[in-house]
Amino acid sequence: MTRSEATAGEPAVVVHYRLHADFAVGSPWLRRALGPRTGLELDATGLRVRFGPWLVETPLSNLAGAEATGPYRAWRVFGVRLSLADRGLTFGTTTQGGVCLRFREPVRGLDPWGLLHHPGLTVTVSEPDLVAEAVNRIVAAA
Repeated sequence: MTRSEATAGEPAVVVHYRLHADFAVGSPWLRRALGPRTGLELDATGLRVRFGPWLVETPLSNLAGAEATGPYRAWRVFGVRLSLADRGLTFGTTTQGGVCLRFREPVRGLDPWGLLHHPGLTVTVSEPDLVAEAVNRIVAAA
């Protein structure tokens, strides 16, 4: 993270933040099936989560918070899953845990036409605590 130079009496402003988190994938065949660009990217331009052919993108201003969650039941985590209770989306690869991202305005993600919007996204990244902390710092600074 780099911060701009603060003048006397002014707080430093975050001008750039970059985080890449890989999905926690134990199986080599699943990693190949998802492709090399699968992962979570967080930087000054926003949040991007790619899971195989699916992509969720949103600006930093749309992030409402995050929390590390899990462990999960096996039948509820693997693959892409839509919650019928709240339209939340899950990109899952492991039962160990992940991070639940919340948005101010629901985002596109599951369908290619953008008809369905999701208020949250759960992703099973390899370092969920780190991702949750980074998102919550950005939300607190806004």
